Amino acid sequence: MKILCVIPARYASTRLPGKPLKDVAGKPMICRVYDRASQAKTLSGVVVATDDERILRAVEDHGGRAMMTAKDHPTGTDRLAEVAAAYPDVDVIINVQGDEPLIEPSLIDELGRAFDGDDALKMATVMTPIEDEAEQKNPNNVKVVTDKNGCALYFSRSLLPYPRNSVGTPVYKHIGIYAYRRDFLLAYAKMAPTPLERAESLEQLRALENGYKIKCIKTYARFVGVDTPEDLAKVNEIYRKMEEKEEAAKS
Repeated sequence: MKILCVIPARYASTRLPGKPLKDVAGKPMICRVYDRASQAKTLSGVVVATDDERILRAVEDHGGRAMMTAKDHPTGTDRLAEVAAAYPDVDVIINVQGDEPLIEPSLIDELGRAFDGDDALKMATVMTPIEDEAEQKNPNNVKVVTDKNGCALYFSRSLLPYPRNSVGTPVYKHIGIYAYRRDFLLAYAKMAPTPLERAESLEQLRALENGYKIKCIKTYARFVGVDTPEDLAKVNEIYRKMEEKEEAAKS
């Protein structure tokens, strides 16, 4: 099975303009994401999909592969589909966001392996438990509930499940890392937006509303996505500590 990791990276950002090129421990953030993704063992390749030549040059100067895509894509899925169309020999596309410089390579591998021996599976994603009550209620944290086989029943910005009876049911936060079979991705990008997708502003609901299953991989990996200057400072501090630990291990 041939698996391609695609990292969408737009220059425009409301809260952090030029986000993909922000410095993370001496390298542009998009290059940090590229390097982490490239450590995954199941991938046939990694490519950055961008709408800005500055990002393209940064990736290529770093020795990575990048592709220019249209500037007017309404969603990230449309940008992903443009890349998928250019790689007809690929079986699975894994979408890693360009603001995840701490992405865990083994998690990318786990997403890719979810398709082994399961020809019916079209789409997979990631979830992680959240225990903090404020975080559970925060609408910026998308929650997901699954069936017994780990397939999503619903995604919502509301608290799921609602604790009418306190039985210790865990709450899971959805992490926006996706894997798709290439043929499904191309079809999915052409589907019309659906009512629940519009109501929640969650594109993955389009797949559920059209009757497709989404496998949810559970992880305890640490995620610090970069949306604000405060997030950027936090990620730089984590990288600083990681590098200090590596230097100590060498000495």
